[in-house]
Amino acid sequence: MSLIDRFSNAWNAFFGLNGPPEGEKQYISQPYIDYGYMSSYRPDRINFNKRVERSIVTTIYNRIAIDCSSIDIKHVREDSQGRFSEEMNTRLNECLTLSANKDQTSRAFIQDVVMSLFDEGCVAIVPIDTSVDPNDTDSYDILSMRVAKIKAWYPDYIKVEVYNDRTGKFEEITVQKRTVAIVENPLYAIMNEKNSTLQRLLSKLYLLDDIDSKSNGGKLDLIIQLPYVIKTESRQKQAESRRADIEKQLSESKYGIAYTDGTEKITQLNRPVENNLLEQIKYLTGELYSQLGITDAVLNGTADEKTMMNYMNRTVEPVISAITNEMERKFLSQTARTQGQAIDYFMNPFRLIPMSNLADIADKFTRNEIMTPNEIRQIIGMKPVEDGKSDELRNRNISSDDNSQPDQSNNETDNSNLGDLDYGKGGILPDE
Repeated sequence: MSLIDRFSNAWNAFFGLNGPPEGEKQYISQPYIDYGYMSSYRPDRINFNKRVERSIVTTIYNRIAIDCSSIDIKHVREDSQGRFSEEMNTRLNECLTLSANKDQTSRAFIQDVVMSLFDEGCVAIVPIDTSVDPNDTDSYDILSMRVAKIKAWYPDYIKVEVYNDRTGKFEEITVQKRTVAIVENPLYAIMNEKNSTLQRLLSKLYLLDDIDSKSNGGKLDLIIQLPYVIKTESRQKQAESRRADIEKQLSESKYGIAYTDGTEKITQLNRPVENNLLEQIKYLTGELYSQLGITDAVLNGTADEKTMMNYMNRTVEPVISAITNEMERKFLSQTARTQGQAIDYFMNPFRLIPMSNLADIADKFTRNEIMTPNEIRQIIGMKPVEDGKSDELRNRNISSDDNSQPDQSNNETDNSNLGDLDYGKGGILPDE
């Protein structure tokens, strides 16, 4: 592009569309445009209920949701044996691999699905933009989708609360069950049941927070022992007057100082009350971890390969399978499934392998003709080699048919490089 074209086509985001008015000083502004509903925070972000938001449960939700979103979900075609054949070039696949809607990437969308699933117990994945009306036909392509909260259930319909990205508000709509993916939490009995382990843990944490807030509420918790017996009504009124006088002294004093009579005795009760609430919380936390297949090492990132494999199989895999199975059941017609179309998830097994073991695994995979060298290079983040042999599935330790006869030219002794030979390790000198 020439210099003149660069100046004529250049654009700055801060420069006003209409430019400065005539006769006025140069300024940078934009004309007034009605952009629609405005919010100071992201309106489509998931909001947990208060009991979950103020506890360690949010950390567990977030950890599992991040691990679920790291798994690739694709719209694929399978062969007659149910094996992965190719990736479909559809807008649904673009929603699952790139952008689910104008606000969320595919990874953020799956994370939103999982966190909403744990919080609600059952959520709906609603196709927002489609190529044709899904109420009229089963053959349509999904252009965008969103996570919705289910508000009411009917025999063939559900009422959902979903974010409308055109108005910027949550709206309630009624949709057919056959057009939306209704995903139920496979860990519902542990997380969302009324008397489940997680709900009991939330109740105990709420009680502990309530006790802490009361103990730190600014109360002195004092007992004043007066030098007379308080049994008659007149003595009680006299004691109430004395208590009110001490409260007034403390509230009006700059440093919170009050005086008492020499015969009065004050006892402070502001000390922790002994109970087994903390022990119950520790017990329920351990039970929840064991039932979910999570350990402290998984949360802090120090888990070994076996622990992570157990966590991925017991916790992450059931959740991601529930999502993909329901999307395949609702978003793909019977004809599409007959043609071999499916929605599958793909875990990267090398993500859990340390670099110290990767070389040995790469050798076994290439030697047994499971992966090519270029596929191994992509896993470790290197560019593929532009060589046809690097894309072949063959054992490099065995000579191929083309190289079964050794090249005689390479067997000729080159006496010019004798100085490079190492004769100190049992090498044999050539005949002179």
